[in-house]
Amino acid sequence: MTVAMNPDEFRTALENAIKGKSANKSPFSVGWASGKLSREHLARWAENHYHYVGPFADYLGYIYARMPEGYTEAKDFLLANMYEEEIGGDRHTDLLIRFGEACGTTAARIRDPENMSPTTRALQSWCYSVAMREDPIVAVAGLVVGLESQVPSIYRKQTPTLREKYGFTDEEVEFFDLHIVSDEIHGERGYQIVLEHARSVEMQQRCLKICEVGAQMRLLYTTALYNDYVASELPLEELNLAA
Repeated sequence: MTVAMNPDEFRTALENAIKGKSANKSPFSVGWASGKLSREHLARWAENHYHYVGPFADYLGYIYARMPEGYTEAKDFLLANMYEEEIGGDRHTDLLIRFGEACGTTAARIRDPENMSPTTRALQSWCYSVAMREDPIVAVAGLVVGLESQVPSIYRKQTPTLREKYGFTDEEVEFFDLHIVSDEIHGERGYQIVLEHARSVEMQQRCLKICEVGAQMRLLYTTALYNDYVASELPLEELNLAA
């Protein structure tokens, strides 16, 4: 490609870079949405997910520190996102711990990094690497567009099941309700930042690639949860997925 895409073309290309790689397609997500996972399986998810999303404000902080001074709206977005994660009401990780405890695990187990799988550790390391080393706009594309913008579509499939099939209370699933709303806003703002500042062919291609890789990383992470904790008890055939 020798000519940069216009914003509409670039937006479509970013969406296509993620399409087909959603974590909704993983067997863990399918089992969750269909109510076939146990509370113990969901507890293992909480113990892993904490170590992926728990440092999200840290990831954003590294991006903020390297964002060019003149990119005021982008810097403001990163600050607001960090604020919401940590002190803008209930700390998001506290809500995640509350859900995990309702599943039968403990706050101590959730916080203990020894309880995350190697694939979760890889996702966390990838997020840190992107935040600390990539161009800040490329990092926003990877972490906010490639990862965070997926969350509402994932949780919209899973949250009704938590109430209707598992019997969790509204308080216990507040983590999911909150992120359906907040991450839709964050994802859209992430798109707008990337569309505004990635104007060259090179920058657009870098953003597209990192969105694709980010989506692949989340799908790999979620699939590994099935392989590590569920596969021996719930084969793919019972989820109507080909082996």
